Amino acid sequence: MIKDGDFVAIFNSIHRVMEAERLLKDKQLKIQLIPAPRALAADCGLAIRYAEDVRGEVEGALAEAGLLPGDLYRKNGDSFVKIGDDNEQA
Repeated sequence: MIKDGDFVAIFNSIHRVMEAERLLKDKQLKIQLIPAPRALAADCGLAIRYAEDVRGEVEGALAEAGLLPGDLYRKNGDSFVKIGDDNEQA
């Protein structure tokens, strides 16, 4: 379940999302591999969900490993806001 305020990272391949999941779980970060929400386009059909309290650690680890997601969204009520758009800054 995606809670209001959670982040959803969309990757461009199943290989990258699985590699990202393994990296983050090895670092014992609280993330969850989820089916990509229908409202979001995802080539691989999977996404990684994480909360605000681990955002810095998750995104830092992904950046360090060269595994940044193709798109990043934040759950806002019944919709998702793309991070990096004019609506919200990363």
